Amino acid sequence: MSTPVLQVALDLLELPRALAIAEEAVAGGADWIEAGTPLIKSEGMAAVRALAERFPDREIVADMKVADTGTLEVEMAAKAGATVVCVLADADDAVIGEAVRAARLYGVRIMADLICVADPVTRAKRLAELGVDILNCHVGIDQQMMGRSSIELVEALAETVALPLAVAGGLDAGTAAEAAAHGAAVVIVGGAIVRSADPAAETRRVKAALASGERPVRKTRSADEEIRELFATVSAPNVTDAMHRKGAMIGVVALSPGLRMAGPAVTVQTFAGDWAKPVEAIDVARPGDVLVINNDGGTHVSPWGELATLSAQNRGVAGVVIDGAARDVDDIRRMHVPVFCRGTCPNAGEPKGFGEINAEIRCAGQAVRPGDWIVGDESGVVVVPRERAYEVARRAVMVRETEERVREEIRRGSTLAAVSELLKWEKRRGSGEGR
Repeated sequence: MSTPVLQVALDLLELPRALAIAEEAVAGGADWIEAGTPLIKSEGMAAVRALAERFPDREIVADMKVADTGTLEVEMAAKAGATVVCVLADADDAVIGEAVRAARLYGVRIMADLICVADPVTRAKRLAELGVDILNCHVGIDQQMMGRSSIELVEALAETVALPLAVAGGLDAGTAAEAAAHGAAVVIVGGAIVRSADPAAETRRVKAALASGERPVRKTRSADEEIRELFATVSAPNVTDAMHRKGAMIGVVALSPGLRMAGPAVTVQTFAGDWAKPVEAIDVARPGDVLVINNDGGTHVSPWGELATLSAQNRGVAGVVIDGAARDVDDIRRMHVPVFCRGTCPNAGEPKGFGEINAEIRCAGQAVRPGDWIVGDESGVVVVPRERAYEVARRAVMVRETEERVREEIRRGSTLAAVSELLKWEKRRGSGEGR
């Protein structure tokens, strides 16, 4: 099998930056250069024209996402220098037909983007009949955040249609090689290269992975394991950014510096330092859970201390959050168990047994349900609704990667103001346009 083509998607807003990254990608071995939809919307056909002039020996892909006026839009892109024009696969057959006829007239190829197509297998067969040249197995960012995979789409189509398959959607060196192993002829990589601190080096990594011909072993993990792994790579600020500044607890701080936690919540409602329910909850918790205790914010008496922390540590609890006070601080710090609280107080409460376990509570200004994910570090604690945990974790990783890119730009001499538009755009990516 021949080595797949590497297409680099420039899903950016500013043409100068797109050209600079394209230069690095080509230096790293990129075969095709794509003027992404955001770039075309921002800069128009000037973006396609500039790429065609700068890289005359490369295929130039115009991701027009044509949905209507197929002839006109293909003509525009072709005259600007594109050699491949992208149409939406779920556009009307008449639009696809017009686009194909225009492509034949102007000597370009048509790539049909299967993003959001309800029945991609059936539609792919029809697109082949209509004469498109390439099928793009594209899973958009919002779909990726929910766990959809473009590689699964490649697998479904590889045995169904004879057309060359492109694949796009959150790919990097590892997943690009997997996509190629499943039959992709064109591998489209965007963010992994565009947001890299060294686009040329990252392009070389992807090219090497494609050339190796190896099929990476796909890990089989539970949903909780994958969510935990993702949250382990990000900070609490990354998570709140991914949630549009939602979910942050107010007033609770880390008892020990340098510790982080992430895990599903076991909730505890108690009152006036009553430590009976918090202690019972330790036995309810599973390894990796986080105890979230509402003591109504009271800091005059503590429902938590050294012995409870030791018991929780033995149980494998990932951390503890208390909307109230903790005591035995020196002992807790020596245990290296993440504990977050509103304050400290040496007074112990009485074990009266009031309250409940695993009911919805409010803790430090946030509603917390059993199973909601809790992420904490020295910046604070964030609550992530359990039904959105995977999505938010993926988006938080994207936020972190964007900040790494911005940090590198600043280290190279740029100012934060100079890259602020990049920061705004990258942090809110997820509209489905980018890859």
